[in-house]
Amino acid sequence: MQEMILILDFGSQYTQLIARRVRELNVYCEIHPWNKCPELTSNIKGVILSGSPFSTRDENSPKPDLSKIKGKLPLLGVCFGAQYLAQNFGGEVLPSKIREYGRANLSFVSSEHELTKGMTNGSQVWMSHGDTIKKVPVDFEVIASTGDVEYAGFHIKSEMTYGIQFHPEVYHSTEGQILLRNFIVGICKTEQSWTPASFVEESVENLKEKIGSDKVILGLSGGVDSSVAAVLLHKAIGKNLHCIFVNNGLLRKNEYDSVLDSYKGMGLNVKGVDASDKFYAALKGLTDPELKRKAIGRVFVEVFDEESKLVENAKWLGQGTIYPDVIESVSGTGGPSATIKSHHNVGGLPDYMKLSVVEPLRLLFKDEVRRIGKTLEIDPKILGRHPFPGPGLGIRILGDVTREKVEILQEVDYIFIQGLKDDGLYDDVWQAGAIFLPIQSVGVMGDERTYENAVALRAVSSTDGMTADWCHLPYEFLAKISNKIINQVKGINRVTYDISSKPPATIEWE
Repeated sequence: MQEMILILDFGSQYTQLIARRVRELNVYCEIHPWNKCPELTSNIKGVILSGSPFSTRDENSPKPDLSKIKGKLPLLGVCFGAQYLAQNFGGEVLPSKIREYGRANLSFVSSEHELTKGMTNGSQVWMSHGDTIKKVPVDFEVIASTGDVEYAGFHIKSEMTYGIQFHPEVYHSTEGQILLRNFIVGICKTEQSWTPASFVEESVENLKEKIGSDKVILGLSGGVDSSVAAVLLHKAIGKNLHCIFVNNGLLRKNEYDSVLDSYKGMGLNVKGVDASDKFYAALKGLTDPELKRKAIGRVFVEVFDEESKLVENAKWLGQGTIYPDVIESVSGTGGPSATIKSHHNVGGLPDYMKLSVVEPLRLLFKDEVRRIGKTLEIDPKILGRHPFPGPGLGIRILGDVTREKVEILQEVDYIFIQGLKDDGLYDDVWQAGAIFLPIQSVGVMGDERTYENAVALRAVSSTDGMTADWCHLPYEFLAKISNKIINQVKGINRVTYDISSKPPATIEWE
């Protein structure tokens, strides 16, 4: 079995970042809810306790049973995890007189200690807590402090148990990865063998065993996730994979035909299905973003159900679901994380659909999916495509969705995306698109008053979609694209540019 690190999730917004940092060390890890700890098999080399929105002093705060972990496996508590270790094993946690949120600096770090070796005094760390450890038990030793927090890091002398008040997984903790490497590689002795090639090999074997001779229906979108999922499944089951590309009427301009063409020569069995009318009918009159997402998801399932009945012995629905989809729809582990928005490919299938779900990429982040695709030798043009939401332009049209609005937005989007490509900016942007705003504004064209629609352009930089920053595109480029859109797209007289980051905004507007 693959050696791994187990992360117990207490609901922190940073838990997924811990997983990313572990995997950047070529070490596999899994996140599980604190109250659903899996069996501690021999391949689990160490355990990390995440932060939490709870206080250890709250009566209803998480209270994990660590009897089979503490003192038996290397254990690292982060923020809440550290406070829990102190509070429940002889120490004391109290409300902070000076709460620490954001950047802080280590005034002391034990550079010779096994957990913190290589770290330096004065290095920046990221804090996010309202409580502080007031007292540690007698067998604890302090290995890091800040000017305001004495117990920023500690070690239980008699065992491989450690706690840190700061968040090493956050980029702002400049030497955080040194600490994580010390714990995962140095203390846990975990092999750094989890690579794209090893993932492909293991996944193919697991898919063969899981699916056997059954047939799989998979929805293709032309994007990175579904393409990589398709090639991975094809490598495992070959001709028993049946790919469906659905035109929901909400795709980019000319995308239905261009996507079908892009799969020619890849050896995949692909069928195109134009179900535009069904999607428009389901969306008629809907303005609430969640209702639109659910309607689009429902029709997708209905279309795939119809298509699956045309394939004899089809027992599985393959999906390109990735970790951020799962995290934003529900807690990725059934833990206490909040739902941000629904994703049409998350949450299981209705009872009437007699297919089981197979999601080979479910535990991967976007950049990991691209690395897997490169290992599978998928066309770089497909791997380099910007992410495009499953609900398509349906969630980039604020308010009700009509064919007329879709056609207008397709033209706007085409000018924007083609402009990025023409000016050599496309690969500098992680995701870009246009949003049809539910307002009309006054303008003037040819000395005449206009009262037409406004659009927003959105371009962000990101690694995995969990966080994102708006792209600082050149003013000259934005001016050129704005002018082109207003001159060439009838019905648009105003163009804006979205300069919001995620968080607090999301990448999509709906």
